Order: sequence, then structure tokens, then C-alpha cells
Amino acid sequence: MMLILMIVLAVIGGATLSVQAALNGRLGSNVGVFKSAFLTFSVGAVVTALLIFFFEPNHAVTLMDVPKWQLLGALCGVPYIVIMVVAVQRIGTAVATVAVIFGQLSMSVLIDNFGWLGNEAISLSGSRISALVCLAVALYFIYSSNKPKPKVIS
Repeated sequence: MMLILMIVLAVIGGATLSVQAALNGRLGSNVGVFKSAFLTFSVGAVVTALLIFFFEPNHAVTLMDVPKWQLLGALCGVPYIVIMVVAVQRIGTAVATVAVIFGQLSMSVLIDNFGWLGNEAISLSGSRISALVCLAVALYFIYSSNKPKPKVIS
């Protein structure tokens, strides 16, 4: 049951990323890419601080105690947000989102296969390669269906 709950929560998380991409794309075209990204991180920092204050249990290890390479994950969100704000404006939310998912899946398979970043190694299999191929095909079809609508002259 817990596995199903985690999958459902991950799907909801993915859905919210698509909504965020669409909203940030529109906001970025109005106020600028970096202002949109700044707003995302500022609001995110405030909300996360409140969640930490009210819900985070105490841990024996602090952020200052962990190996410093583990803190680099915090930098990964910046290129994602900036790229999505720019990409959504040009290629649409669906193509940008599927491209991101393809990138996530590709890197995840590599991380799993080689056991990078302290993760347990999970061998590359035919089904994982098939999933990558299927997602690449999906990206192609979604991108190729991005034809501009003809303008109606009235």
C-alpha cells in the first residue's frame, strides 16, 4: 500500500511541475526569466522554512556536518527552473515536460547502473532501455505534433 501511495504522490509531484512550468513560462514572458525563477525560489524558500519549523523532526546531523558534495543538489534546481521558463515559451509545456522527463530518466538509469552519488547499483536491463526508447519516441511524436495553428483572418 505504501508503494502505491509513493507512486501516486510522485505522479502528483510531476503534475505540479507541469503546472509550475506553464505558469512560470507565462510569468517569465511577462516579467523576465530570472525574475520568474527568483520568485519561484523565494516563495519555495519561505514555504520550506515554515515546513521545517513546524514539521521537520530533529536530526543528529546538520547541513554543516554532511559531506559538502551532497549540498550540490541545491544547485540543480536553478538550471531546471530557468530552462523551463525559457523552453515553455518556445516549445510548449508538453514538449518541455516530456524532454525533462526523458532527461531525468536517462540520468536516473545511469545513476542506478553505476551506483553514482552513493546510491545502490541497479543494473541496466532490457526493460529500462525499452522505457528510454519509448519515451524518446513519445518525445518525437509530441514534438512533431507541435504545428502552429493557422491564423484566422477576419
